[in-house]
Amino acid sequence: MGIFTRFRDIVSSNINAMLDKAEDPEKLIKLMIREMEDTLIEIKASCAGVMASEKKVRRELDGIRSKIGYWEEKAPLAVQKGRDDLAREALIEKRKCTDRATELELEITEHNALIEEYQSHIRQLQEKLSAARDKQRMLVQRHTHANQKRQAQEEIRRMNGADAMYRFDKLENRIERMEAEADLINYGAKPSLEEELENLGVDEEIEAELKAIKTARAPKDSV
Repeated sequence: MGIFTRFRDIVSSNINAMLDKAEDPEKLIKLMIREMEDTLIEIKASCAGVMASEKKVRRELDGIRSKIGYWEEKAPLAVQKGRDDLAREALIEKRKCTDRATELELEITEHNALIEEYQSHIRQLQEKLSAARDKQRMLVQRHTHANQKRQAQEEIRRMNGADAMYRFDKLENRIERMEAEADLINYGAKPSLEEELENLGVDEEIEAELKAIKTARAPKDSV
C-alpha cells in the first residue's frame, strides 16, 4: 500500500464507527495510531526531500540568472568591438540560459505546489492522530473504570455470600462466648467484706419494703 493510499484511507476513516465494530477497541486504536505515526513519518520525509530539491533548483536558477546577466553585458561589448560573431554567440548563450531559467521556474512552482500538498497532508494526519490519541485516553479510562467497577461488584457479591455470613456468625458466637466466660470468672467466689456489707444494707431495705406491703394489705380492726 502506497503512502498516499494509506493517507486517504486514514483521513477518510471514521474512528468511532471502526471502534464500535471492533471486538478489541483498545488493540485496534493502538494499531491505528501506529499506522498514522508511520504514515506521518513517511510524508514528512517525502516533504523534506521535495523541499531540499526545491532549494537545489532555486540555487541553479540563481546561477542561470547570473549567466543571463553576463551574456547580456557581453553581447553589446562584442558589437562595440566590431565582433558581431561573438555578439551573436553571446545572444545564443543568453537564449539557452533564458530557456533553462524558464524550465527551472516551472520546476520550482511544481515543487512548491507539492510541498503545500504534503504540508496539508501533514496537518490532516496530525489532527487525525490527535483525535485518535484522545480516543485512546478515553478508552483507557473506560477500561480502568470498568475494571474497578467489576472488582467492586465482585467484592459486594463476596460480602453478601454465604461464606461472609458464616464468618460473621462465627465472629458473633466467639464474642458471645467471651462475654459468657467473663461472667463466669467470679461465679461461686466468696464475696468480699465490702460486698457482704453492701448486701446487708440491701437486705434491710428489702425487708422494710416487704413489711410495708404486708401492713398495707392486712385487714384493719373493726372499730
